Amino acid sequence: MGLNPFVSIRRDLHKIPELGFQEFKTQKYLLTYLQTLPGDRMEIETWKTGILVKVKGLNPSKTIGYRTDIDGLQITEETGLEFHSEHEGKMHACGHDLHMSIALGVLTHTILNPVQDDVLFIFQPAEEGPGGAEPMLASDIMQKWMPDMIFALHIAPEYPVGTIALKEGLLFANTSELYIDLKGKGGHAAYPHLSNDMIVAASALVTQLQTIISRNVDPLDSAVITLGIINGGTAQNIIAENVHLEGTIRTFSDENMQKVKQRIEDIIEGIEKGYQCSISLDYGAMYHQVYNNEELAREFMEFIAGHTDLTVHECKEAMTGEDFGFMTRDIPGFMFWLGVNSEYGLHHSKLNPNEAAIEKAIEAAVKYIEYKGNKKS
Repeated sequence: MGLNPFVSIRRDLHKIPELGFQEFKTQKYLLTYLQTLPGDRMEIETWKTGILVKVKGLNPSKTIGYRTDIDGLQITEETGLEFHSEHEGKMHACGHDLHMSIALGVLTHTILNPVQDDVLFIFQPAEEGPGGAEPMLASDIMQKWMPDMIFALHIAPEYPVGTIALKEGLLFANTSELYIDLKGKGGHAAYPHLSNDMIVAASALVTQLQTIISRNVDPLDSAVITLGIINGGTAQNIIAENVHLEGTIRTFSDENMQKVKQRIEDIIEGIEKGYQCSISLDYGAMYHQVYNNEELAREFMEFIAGHTDLTVHECKEAMTGEDFGFMTRDIPGFMFWLGVNSEYGLHHSKLNPNEAAIEKAIEAAVKYIEYKGNKKS
């Protein structure tokens, strides 16, 4: 017995991961597949490296949106799979290859078995960065085809295949990148008094930044500042003139995000004065929280529990970031976790999702679209 066609598609896509707004091979692959489907019931538009496909309903009164992301990550794959990444230093380490194959499965079924309402399939680039959802929402084609509701999924390595997880309300956090550059005065290691050492300044800055969460955020609320990169210095006997830091901020409220950023700026101002240096700050890409529409999320949970053999788990909110939050900000919608039972987690070089989850996800999304798309408004 041969592979499920959408498992085969997933493996093809797994080989060609591309970074945000560079998904040229991916877009071409997707468009080539779409050309194999009956064209009389769908309209196809491209936006940058993304694709929008509108499947025409039999007697539409609304538009249902389904979104998938299509980009990969800058990670060297270590899975040992036969269909491993062919792009050096890049990998589908967040499951977007599964997301796309599931979306194609749902789209194919919807074209061959149309519902009453229109269904818009959104293949969105640059979810991992620099962020594709917000500019895509503002595009002319999206404005013309704006759905009345929208949903999406994200693989979850920690849940078994056959489980989906979601909750009403807040699901994923507000996130912001963090880039900090310190510039002082370099010099000989033997004459520190003639220099302004940015290793020392950066050490003080890192320590003080870690007090923000413990001393400025309500202990009953949640926020995170993580610094993942620190680079500085050129030799052991040279005082470092420049240090570069990169990190991320995560909060469960807009108010806390603004408070954390204000404290970062206050601390930086103090470090500049105390260590006689200049510091530049850039927040990079910022993602809005994913907030699941209460009514739609509850309806989906009840529908899946009653009409499929999937196990529905009501989960807690997570500090994960997802730019689908911009879509749930502007359109009533929800996102759910799809169990894929992988030993290794998201963004890991050995992530290896169980492909049996693909068929489960297609079935769940198809049945919900049939229910929602044939339901009178």
